[in-house]
Amino acid sequence: MNPGSFPAHIIRDDHFRDHCGIFAIHGHAEAAKLTYLGLYALQHRGQESAGIAVSDGERIVGHKGMGHVADVFTKEVLDGLPGRMAIGHTRYSTAGDTDLKNAQPLVVSCQKGQVALAHNGNLVNASTSRKELEARGAIFQTSSDTELIVHHFARSKQSGVPEAVADALDRVKGAYSLVMLFKDFIYGIRDPHGFRPLALGRLGEPPNQAWVLASETCAFDLIGAKFERDIEPGEMVILDARGPTFLRFAPPQPKQCIFEHVYFSRPDSLVFGRSVQGSREMLGRQLAREHPADADIVVPVPDSGVAAAIGYAEESDIPLKFGLIRNHYVGRTFIEPGQAIRDFGVRLKLNPVARLMEGKRVVLVDDSIIRGTTSRKIVRIVKEAGAREVHVRISCPPTVSPCYYGIDTPTRSELIAATHTEESIREFIGADSLGYLSLEGLRRAVEDTKGHYCLACYTAEYPTTVQEQLIALRNRD
Repeated sequence: MNPGSFPAHIIRDDHFRDHCGIFAIHGHAEAAKLTYLGLYALQHRGQESAGIAVSDGERIVGHKGMGHVADVFTKEVLDGLPGRMAIGHTRYSTAGDTDLKNAQPLVVSCQKGQVALAHNGNLVNASTSRKELEARGAIFQTSSDTELIVHHFARSKQSGVPEAVADALDRVKGAYSLVMLFKDFIYGIRDPHGFRPLALGRLGEPPNQAWVLASETCAFDLIGAKFERDIEPGEMVILDARGPTFLRFAPPQPKQCIFEHVYFSRPDSLVFGRSVQGSREMLGRQLAREHPADADIVVPVPDSGVAAAIGYAEESDIPLKFGLIRNHYVGRTFIEPGQAIRDFGVRLKLNPVARLMEGKRVVLVDDSIIRGTTSRKIVRIVKEAGAREVHVRISCPPTVSPCYYGIDTPTRSELIAATHTEESIREFIGADSLGYLSLEGLRRAVEDTKGHYCLACYTAEYPTTVQEQLIALRNRD
């Protein structure tokens, strides 16, 4: 499908799609309700489905549904989920169909007992592994790659749970932050590269404390939990009545997703041990040093460009003005008027404050350009609002390659920077100038002195071997 050819009733956001959010709590009488609140805080990581599984010490039960957390869980539903242990998941599909059968947590019974699992990430050997399991008689209930982990765990010949979990993880490759719920304990796991985040927190004080796991620390803030530390790459934590026990199942090879700091995570979170807000302001400062502009005001593209715009404005000593106002109450579908309105989908989301921009030279700051279609429309809206010049500044390098580690990205042919020069991109979006943050500037802003971040979307150099079938799927025209 060509850029700009999406149906009029669909609002296409020109960003990488969020992946998933996971949450777990052990040792609290209202585990399900706190998990509900944790998922509420992680809603930005996935909006297609949500689910919670709980254990009362005897059995695991769960509830999941399509839609936002508030739509899936009512008070009556939560009251029907008793137990002091729970895990939760909010999903945006990156592998598998958008269907209730793929909503998580997955809850199964096997020879090792009941287990529920929630997964953030994407397995790069899913196709081959699934075919091998099916050839050995495995029957899959979903089209999600997450089910592979369940099958490998259930089939493991290791008798102990930690050993069986480690055995299962040894058979999958790619990105996985996991929470696994058993009748009496919870596991939290990060893959050896640590692509996706997973943090440990503590709620309350001994002897009545509870332990919490979440994709982002903003979930801790909502329920009053204190951040303790990140689960390390290649590490699993077991939460039981004794508290947390840490085990190493694989040597760490850190390659954390840089896009968590560029766009995905909430700015009020600590991710990979860093303030997301602080990182984004540093991205903006570095961008101002590399690409200064002779301008009157700095205008962020809300909401993703706000923190970088703050840094750019402070570094360049140009006033920050909120010249674009975002409508936060726009759904996926809407009724379009019979009379065609140019750039209707973007105008429904963003409205210019003409009084602030009329006759001004504007620095327009955003986090990324993916297809370029939305940037083109925003530049046009700003110019039609009266801006004399529009200088676009992007707080990351050109995105030239898809992600295979749990982010729903366009194919390579749809990534405008993969097939166009920066000058041709500038012409396409209609900007008076265009500046991307350099790769070196990006790494400097997040203090990546040891090469611990995955930069594959900017370099096409992947930390793992990726199946040929997956590459072909993402690179198809």
